[in-house]
Amino acid sequence: MPTRHDHLRSLFGKLGKSASLADALMRIDAVAQNWRRRMHKRELGRRALAALGLEIDLAQLDVLFAIAAPDYEFATNAEAETMVSTVAERLMIDPSRASRLVAEMVNLEYARRIASQRDARRTILELTPAGEAIVTAVRNYKWLLLGEFFSGWSDDDLEKFVPMLESYSDWMRTSESSEEKFAGEIAEMAQQIRHIRQEPAAADSR
Repeated sequence: MPTRHDHLRSLFGKLGKSASLADALMRIDAVAQNWRRRMHKRELGRRALAALGLEIDLAQLDVLFAIAAPDYEFATNAEAETMVSTVAERLMIDPSRASRLVAEMVNLEYARRIASQRDARRTILELTPAGEAIVTAVRNYKWLLLGEFFSGWSDDDLEKFVPMLESYSDWMRTSESSEEKFAGEIAEMAQQIRHIRQEPAAADSR
């Protein structure tokens, strides 16, 4: 019986792509899916909160980071004044949810509302010293663990890996053009699904 690997090789063969590319993509996808599941569970974040004895949840921690706006994480608007709407934008969440989470952080005295220096009519957010301490501690926790792992890599390996990882992480933004390129193949697969779903119904009607 053909395996999923065989199906991928067959699909790529029809497109003139190599079997080695199919093999590599199967491995990459397996790593990405396992990584996605681990990231969804937020294992590292949960471990950091537990190790540091912090009585906040991950959503609240995200808000503190959104207010801190480290430029390596929020490069597009890290210099902007932080308002509730900015937090919502940075975390890609609903403004009402962002407002509730910000209010929780203000009540816990990890963040505060202040008047903007650019426009006194505008209220912006900043971290309190306690909030800054949490962000710094969690960030350092992550750097310690990542640094220990990557310290075994050579400078040459890191110089190759980092831009390749950045390029791979950006592939979803360019996937629409690929979808257009393979519109015919995608339409055929959709038709096959519709056909298979209709077959049992047709058999039952006889």
